[in-house]
Amino acid sequence: MSEIQVEENPSEERLRQLGVRDWPIWTKEVSEFPWYYEEEETCYILEGDVLVTPKDEGEPVRIGVGDLVVFPQGMSCHWEIRKAVRKHYKFG
Repeated sequence: MSEIQVEENPSEERLRQLGVRDWPIWTKEVSEFPWYYEEEETCYILEGDVLVTPKDEGEPVRIGVGDLVVFPQGMSCHWEIRKAVRKHYKFG
């Protein structure tokens, strides 16, 4: 299984090419929960601080403001939202 991919502070041109600003926005308060990715998700973090720990393999990954993140299809993990999150996201 693939690992979480994090691209820190991608250029505005890269974000424009991906169409990030047109993706829906998801928000969540400080909390913890398990999550399973039925399909790949790409997201761009606008606000927040999150520690995502893969269930079976890999080290915890910290994501925050300005990170472009790809979560692989089929990954089970635990989300620990340390500061409320606001993100653009796209599945598939």
